[in-house]
Amino acid sequence: MRLGVLDVGSNTVHLLVVDAHPGARPLPAHSHKAELRLAELLDETGAIGPLGIDRLVATIAGAVQAAEDKGCEDVLPFATSAVREATNADQVLERVRIETGVDLAVLSGEEEARLTFLAARRWFGWSAGKLLVLDIGGGSLEIAFGIDEEPDTAVSLPLGAGRLTGAWLPDDPADPEQVRALRRHVRTSIARTVGEFSRAGRPDHVVATSKTFKQLARIAGAARSTEGLYVQRSLSRKALEDWVPKLAAMTVEERGKLPGVSEGRAPQLLAGALVAEGAMDLFGVEELEICPWALREGVILRRLDHLPTERAALPG
Repeated sequence: MRLGVLDVGSNTVHLLVVDAHPGARPLPAHSHKAELRLAELLDETGAIGPLGIDRLVATIAGAVQAAEDKGCEDVLPFATSAVREATNADQVLERVRIETGVDLAVLSGEEEARLTFLAARRWFGWSAGKLLVLDIGGGSLEIAFGIDEEPDTAVSLPLGAGRLTGAWLPDDPADPEQVRALRRHVRTSIARTVGEFSRAGRPDHVVATSKTFKQLARIAGAARSTEGLYVQRSLSRKALEDWVPKLAAMTVEERGKLPGVSEGRAPQLLAGALVAEGAMDLFGVEELEICPWALREGVILRRLDHLPTERAALPG
């Protein structure tokens, strides 16, 4: 069957169309995305403003049309932290439902972490042993750990690259004192969770997902995306520690010229690097591997896992 997954994130609205069936690897067939950066469109009360809602509705309508054009049998729509934490989330969801027919499921931070973990487990397999999975989004940082397909521990922290950039790094180039203050905030927040994970033992394999980690790995020398999904890509803490002060000294325009860094993501790269560095340091990670699959694939895999049961229940 052909499935679409519609991800309304803090940075982008992304429709991923895949050809899939239970027991098989989902094959990407089409990608349709738009950068909205909803996390930056919140007003002083924490609500998504009228312009942001208008843009969101129009973008979702376009994605629905694209899914129809590509022959999707079903579309799995969900929203993450920007919508989840908006003070007018109910109003936003109702308007989207009325004007587009899309009933967005709002995932909790823990659900994000668990579904991303599922995707990483399926990608690396059982031989990877105990997995520690890190994911930096626009609005939140997800961390999950375990040996099965369901993690033993999963948390979500409000440490997304977009959120932190808007709240802590307003200047270009970044003010050194602001960078230092953000670094303290990030590390204090992550440190509160380390003990919960440490009690479960050391991971056998540490992996990271998300655009932020992929871009950090790329500027540190990892293979470019055009070389394919199956090329191993990694990021060492030493390389990241070397890059953080360089990124802090750059303007947004200069960051946008780095290999693999898009213009839209360049403003957030420094905050994302501080979160990645803090997580790797506090969890004692010397090197991690980039996982091509993340939350969207986790949503698809969970849907496929339930297909046999659903179909067996159908008459005939």
